[in-house]
Amino acid sequence: MKIGIIGAGLAGLTAARHLADAGHAITLFDKARGPGGRMSTRRTETPQGMAFFDHGAQYFTVRDPGFAETVTRWEADGIVARWPAADENAWVGMPGMNAIIKAEAAPHDVRWNCRIESIAREGTGWRLTHAEGDEIFDAAIVAVPAEQVAPLLDEHAPEWAALAEQTVSKPCWTVMAAFADRVDHAADVLRNDGAIGWAARNSAKPGRTGPESWVIQASPDWSTEHLEDEAGDVIAALMTDLARATRSALPDTVVVQAHRWRYALSGAAGRTLLWDEGSRLGVCGDWLVGPRIESAWVSGRTLAAAMLR
Repeated sequence: MKIGIIGAGLAGLTAARHLADAGHAITLFDKARGPGGRMSTRRTETPQGMAFFDHGAQYFTVRDPGFAETVTRWEADGIVARWPAADENAWVGMPGMNAIIKAEAAPHDVRWNCRIESIAREGTGWRLTHAEGDEIFDAAIVAVPAEQVAPLLDEHAPEWAALAEQTVSKPCWTVMAAFADRVDHAADVLRNDGAIGWAARNSAKPGRTGPESWVIQASPDWSTEHLEDEAGDVIAALMTDLARATRSALPDTVVVQAHRWRYALSGAAGRTLLWDEGSRLGVCGDWLVGPRIESAWVSGRTLAAAMLR
């Protein structure tokens, strides 16, 4: 079959890998400029060299045996490593979290910076429409956050669209700060302190280079309350809490930025995949399972298995 996949995050790419291995022709579409999504890594030039920030997902853990096999392959390819500072079962991408998405996307036809505006039935297949035209596929997969599912599927799968609307993601404000000197704090990780849900010395992760760099992520509740705040106010609040939590005067910053994730932590719909054999329409994503990187992989893998039965 010729299969179109909307969304080139880990769920969509995992489905793509297994379907392509079975001989199907795969095209993925993603509105982002390049690989990463919620596993993005930002590069920022500073007077002390390039700083790197994993400003989305910070690490992942492994429970599923099939995912464990995939992580073993990634480790052999040099794109992941353990990070015990976060958890004894914590892994990170190398040299950034987006290395995983880059590697998984490399074998496929991925149309970056290409937002699918609508899907429509075309005979027994699906017409996917984007800014440059449209393309027809035998089957379609929607692998985007829940909030982006409903507008695409409301006409064709109203029950699925309703499920997506009910599965609400939580936001996250993230501050990225590179410092002229080391922050005076022994541990590389902080959790649940004031407005901070998570803070980490990103430059201490395996394979990282550049100046002393921290990622500070506000808690979901704080992010929700301050979602429409100005970036400068968010930076001031989280940097103040970082100084208090580390009980130190922070060094001078060489760069500081903020990013607002409106859909950071997915909900959990209590499903693993959605697939209709008659129409050859499917959905996968972490929002079906729960807010873990592994959940996206499991959803994409099980959807591909259902399609191959």
